[in-house]
Amino acid sequence: MKKIIAFALCALMMATCLLMTGCNQDTIIVQTNAYFAPFEYMDGGKIIGVDVEIMNLVGEKLGKKVEFQNVDFDIIIDNVSAGKICDAGAAGITVTDTRKEKVDFSNTYFTSVQYVIYKKGTMTPDGKDGDVSYILWDSLAGKKIGVQRNTTGDIYVDGEINAQEDNDYGYNGVLYGTNTELTQYDNAQVAADAIKANQIDVVVVDKLPASFIVEKSGDYECAALYYKGGEGEADVPTEESYAICVTKGNDELLKAINEVLAELGEEGVEKLIRKHMGIEE
Repeated sequence: MKKIIAFALCALMMATCLLMTGCNQDTIIVQTNAYFAPFEYMDGGKIIGVDVEIMNLVGEKLGKKVEFQNVDFDIIIDNVSAGKICDAGAAGITVTDTRKEKVDFSNTYFTSVQYVIYKKGTMTPDGKDGDVSYILWDSLAGKKIGVQRNTTGDIYVDGEINAQEDNDYGYNGVLYGTNTELTQYDNAQVAADAIKANQIDVVVVDKLPASFIVEKSGDYECAALYYKGGEGEADVPTEESYAICVTKGNDELLKAINEVLAELGEEGVEKLIRKHMGIEE
């Protein structure tokens, strides 16, 4: 009887391992959304980019293969949280308190400002912060704004349009009551194409993807997106920081990611960014 019970338990454990990627000791499964250059994008049918290089270094450190899966951005956090079909998410993911409840995040490795992409000649920046030209949220009032679904740009725009004092936000968004429209797209490039097709006016997306899209086309311009400062205060950028997420409790993988990020340092990450932006050293 004991042998039968032991055999049954062994079979159950083996079945569980087949469902859990954590039982695959040789491969790290990383989900990404390969439409967020320079962090991840497609080149000849292959996923490449800054995040890919970082995770490949993690694989080398742990002596494991790294497999990348291209999926919709909005399912990555939940898939990593479940821990059944992937071990990590690397997709220019912004750290938020809500996401931290579901997954463990690495140390942050890049801080990005939200940018506005628009058709050349259709907008004029509201000011300059050093060498950076910027547009205020107020200048987007009444416009049709495109975003990549479930990204930080989507969250920010939705909040500024829908936040009200009498709901959970506790304040009125900058764009509340201004007839501003939000349209979600699968990726930033498709959203930018909608500008050219006159379906929307602008796209709100992170700085580097915005710069990448603008550099690839002569039809667009872009500027940083800022909040108007209070009386006597300077205008401030709309910022967020990126990190890589792992299934809660996967301490070995998290430790290796943080070690790689520390070894690269800010200079190493910037070097990878320049490489995938096509900027000469």
